[in-house]
Amino acid sequence: MKKIELRSGESRFVALDVFRGMTICFMIIVISPGSGALPYWPLDHAVWNGFTPTDLVFPSFLFAVGNALSFSEKKFGRMTDSEVVLTIFKRSFLIFLLGYLLCWFPFFKLAANHEVLPIPLAETRFFGVLQRIAICYLLTGLAVRYISRKYLPYIGVGLLVLYWGVLVVFGTTDPFSVEGNAGTKLDIFLFGKSHLYFDHGVFDPEGLLSTFPAVVNTLAGYLAGKYLQEKGNSMMDLRPLFITGGIGIAVALCWNLLFPINKKIWSSSFALLTIGLDLILLSLLVLVTQKNKGGKKGWTSFFIVFGKNPLFIYMLAEMLLVVLRRIPAGNSNLYEKINEVVFQAVLPGPAGSLFFALVNMLFCWLVAMVLDRHKIYIKV
Repeated sequence: MKKIELRSGESRFVALDVFRGMTICFMIIVISPGSGALPYWPLDHAVWNGFTPTDLVFPSFLFAVGNALSFSEKKFGRMTDSEVVLTIFKRSFLIFLLGYLLCWFPFFKLAANHEVLPIPLAETRFFGVLQRIAICYLLTGLAVRYISRKYLPYIGVGLLVLYWGVLVVFGTTDPFSVEGNAGTKLDIFLFGKSHLYFDHGVFDPEGLLSTFPAVVNTLAGYLAGKYLQEKGNSMMDLRPLFITGGIGIAVALCWNLLFPINKKIWSSSFALLTIGLDLILLSLLVLVTQKNKGGKKGWTSFFIVFGKNPLFIYMLAEMLLVVLRRIPAGNSNLYEKINEVVFQAVLPGPAGSLFFALVNMLFCWLVAMVLDRHKIYIKV
């Protein structure tokens, strides 16, 4: 991703790099728990209703996508309307395609007799993390292009309320349950059970319907980015973001009484809670990177490396885990064998699980650092 130079307030873009890098760093940690023990509870998603620090990671990346989009408008301003729309559609299609191929990867499986068999398209999941990012980027990009900015907050609120109403009207007697939510019904009807993730049974946490409240996280990131560019980055300028974040958290906690905070179905209360937390976190990072001479030295530089090639590094982490799980090793696979012989032997229990995740994250960081040193930024 090519860095966008700003005439003033450069630290605001560095804060975005740090924010995005922190998100990728923790995404890798939470998708890489070692086998042999359950991870520490903060490094695992809430089972259903509720919230853990891990549940903030994916919404934060969508927030960062919207934030980055606010900086892209300068480039879009030099393009015709048709060129902008084509760019948005092409990038969305590419991200979605990469996500689909990642779900299909490594395109083969081993039978019981170790015969190599192709994985049929009929068994491949349609949606996933990258696919949700693609749809959120597409809808947000079109919205900010064709709708006046002053209406975007109302659209966001409208989407959250509408999503709540759809689940209540079209769900069963328990519309926020695994089996009873309308999103699961829609996914099964449109795509069939074989194309879902089968989380909690027949259920996909990145299904089609729950993507629409996730768009609000991306819209919020865009609006926050535009605010920072236009208003400044002093403590006084950041105060409205802190206040808005606090109000979002308070409303989410109240809404939780009627519409539970739930990452799996991306409930409206969950979207508001994560937006509020991200507004506060980004504001704090702006202050920190200002004091740190743009964030180019010290601890922030570690995360900036991740933020330069975020989607590529995320895909690398996912593919490494898939490959390790596909390589036979005795009665299990290489992923389980490494954890059993090395990580669980050194640190038994959740500590060993975390140790493996940290090693995987640091390996990905080394790859990101090498790419950055050679000025290689893989644009997706």
